[in-house]
Amino acid sequence: MSRPLDGLLVVAVEQAVAGPLCTSRLVDAGARVIKVERASGDFARGYDSAASGDSSYFAWTNHGKESIVLDLKAEQDAAVLHAILASADVFVQNLAPGALGRMGFGSDELRQTNPKLITCDISGYGDSPAVAGKKAYDLLVQAESGIIGISGGPNELGRIGISIVDIGTGVTAYTGILEALVARGVHGEGRGISVSLFDVAAEWMAVPFAQHKHGDGGPTRVGLRHPTIAPYGAYETSDGQLTLLSIQNEREWQRLCANVLGRPELATDDRFSSNNARVEHRHDLEAELSGVIATLDAGTFQQRLQDAAIAWGMVSSLDDLLAHPALRTRDVTSSTGGTIDLPAHPVRTTGSTSDSDTAPVPKLDQHGAAIRKEFT
Repeated sequence: MSRPLDGLLVVAVEQAVAGPLCTSRLVDAGARVIKVERASGDFARGYDSAASGDSSYFAWTNHGKESIVLDLKAEQDAAVLHAILASADVFVQNLAPGALGRMGFGSDELRQTNPKLITCDISGYGDSPAVAGKKAYDLLVQAESGIIGISGGPNELGRIGISIVDIGTGVTAYTGILEALVARGVHGEGRGISVSLFDVAAEWMAVPFAQHKHGDGGPTRVGLRHPTIAPYGAYETSDGQLTLLSIQNEREWQRLCANVLGRPELATDDRFSSNNARVEHRHDLEAELSGVIATLDAGTFQQRLQDAAIAWGMVSSLDDLLAHPALRTRDVTSSTGGTIDLPAHPVRTTGSTSDSDTAPVPKLDQHGAAIRKEFT
């Protein structure tokens, strides 16, 4: 079946994760993506070799693209890129701010030449002069945005275990491009959009920001607990396993007390009679819950939660993820010809019958000669 972006040409001067993830979503939607790399290649190619010889990061975010190596400081190669861009619908770049502009590929200039072009500039901290030149990678922005400051346990800071800011920025940029494509369909002109890692992370911090600035104070680090909802966290059973449970309203709290804990009187205890009261008396609450839960094995505890219609979840290992009944995967062909399975695209489209992806991960400059021939 046809895909939403079939026939669109995307040019990407990109590296690492945020830009490549954005354009990989465009690939999945049907667009043709030409990835421009330097002679040494996107440095994410070398992050590891777990994906049948390819980097796991690179295989995830670059399968289905075409690779061409260009030295944009060389007149002949710069001319090749200008020729490609003359036919392009979308241009995405996440190099250092101003780097491409100094080589004649600034987004405003490109849209003057090709008015229907949509440009997307991805940066670390935006264009404020105070921080525009500051290097930015995922962990650094997790730290500077305050995400790390509220993550981890009471006595230990904790990084989010994946490159969450890169991922969020890539998906946000993809959303912005789709909006710009809709606008172009209505008004007939392209537009420039920009997204920064810091803006994405800061916007995600809206709730703790508001609590800190306008309320009684922002959240502190509480490990596997929710800072403002109780009970909502992980509890250890008699066999040493951790199970998360989540109470979202007073009806669930009453069922938890009566049907799971066998302690209906806790539901009307003044210390626990509302969420605010439970948060205020969290120490006493945790003692009461843990005292009962620690006498149950995980299977019994989880079955009681299920029977009482209480939301719960396992604290899964990577082995647990691989065996999870909800996991969907798709096949990706590595640049070495091997086949790996990766988690499937999260969007399922009506009429689509397969989660497989047969387009391979490109070798460096694999399509360079053909692209040069096509556009020059």
